[in-house]
Amino acid sequence: MLDILLVDDDVEFSDVVCHIVEFLGHNISTATSLKEAHQWFENNAFDHVLLDFMLPDGSGLHLLDHLKTIGQSPKITLISGHPSVKGILADMCEPNVGHLLKPLQREDLELVLNGPKKAVKKAKSSGIVRHFGGLIGESEPMQKLYNMIERVAKTNANVMLMGESGAGKEVVAQAIHNASQCEGPLVASNCGALSKELIGSELFGHEKGAFTGAIARKEGVFEQSNNGTLFLDEVTEMPIDMQPNLLRVLETKKVTRVGGNREIPTNCRVISATNRSLTDLAQNNVIREDIYFRLAVFPIDIPPLRDRKEDVPLLAKAFLDQLNDENGTAFSWTAAQLKELQSYEWPGNVRELRHAIHRAFIMSDPQTSDITLPDNLESPFSRVNNQAAEKPVSAGQTIEEVEKELIHATLDKVQGNKTLAAQMLGISTKTLYNRLNAYGGIGEYK
Repeated sequence: MLDILLVDDDVEFSDVVCHIVEFLGHNISTATSLKEAHQWFENNAFDHVLLDFMLPDGSGLHLLDHLKTIGQSPKITLISGHPSVKGILADMCEPNVGHLLKPLQREDLELVLNGPKKAVKKAKSSGIVRHFGGLIGESEPMQKLYNMIERVAKTNANVMLMGESGAGKEVVAQAIHNASQCEGPLVASNCGALSKELIGSELFGHEKGAFTGAIARKEGVFEQSNNGTLFLDEVTEMPIDMQPNLLRVLETKKVTRVGGNREIPTNCRVISATNRSLTDLAQNNVIREDIYFRLAVFPIDIPPLRDRKEDVPLLAKAFLDQLNDENGTAFSWTAAQLKELQSYEWPGNVRELRHAIHRAFIMSDPQTSDITLPDNLESPFSRVNNQAAEKPVSAGQTIEEVEKELIHATLDKVQGNKTLAAQMLGISTKTLYNRLNAYGGIGEYK
């Protein structure tokens, strides 16, 4: 990952370049004049400078002289708007100064920054490849995932991400957004965290005075993500009677704010996510069929960590590198520790792995480089699930009876906390309530 400074007074051009550079996996800062560029170099160092030849307060070539004066020597690529300038600059500059012509293409920047042998989808940091700016892993399941991301990024199709809790659905959504190179932002909304009364306002916005507390106009997430990506997490937890409103927006690409009567055009790719299985979706009336086909034009299954254990050492190194960078430490893994991490099943997936590493980091002696793993990697959630799974099942028990025992055992373990119990069981709170109602046991856990 490179630290790059772009010096150019064309704001629209700078926005495009920043988007491409970030997609390629690098950090980028901007300056609109020589003066601002000088200020950046007062307290920062950059690996590469993309430098406009003509700036409001002088020629970009003056910055080259300034860098020599302060003893910094980043790689320089000059940018100009006419081919004839290239020959002139070649005579004026040192051989290692590159040159690009406006308008730039992604391939131009990729060649200058990554070199001819590096793939667009990869950016290296501390020896670890981050695909599409964030995904880590070289296993076969991840290679299939990268291929799907590349394919769908070339289209505007809606994507539904399916996978267990903690598998990294939001990171995959960010990767698809990065690969798409769209102009707008990525906006995320958790459908499971919103009440029925507020979900309409969150998705579609509201007009001032639309309801008590609506003291000003608000744009919904569909408007906020215009020309970009909207990530709807836990989409299957949206109340079923609100889903026709979502369907209308998906079909017409227009929203009407709550309390309003004007249709507002919107243009965004919708990436949704759920931790429910296809069977659960089909049987438990949590999502309308017509909504599913609109959202899951291109469904993607995200592999659980236990199915790609060869990626555990890479993830462990990446998480520890990040903690070292943030805290000024120099902890490192031993081969035996990485093997121990790789041998565990990680039922909580990447989220559980990150948590375990953070906990180990905190408990380790900062005066050494030795990381201290806990005696037991198992989290409280995993422990409860394992205990429930180990409980003997009697012959002749129905599935409903076994399920009821599991739910009650989990609720007893967490003192009746339904939200926590649902997380442990890998279901939504709504599904847990439905099960308790069906078993007539909801009164025990009020």
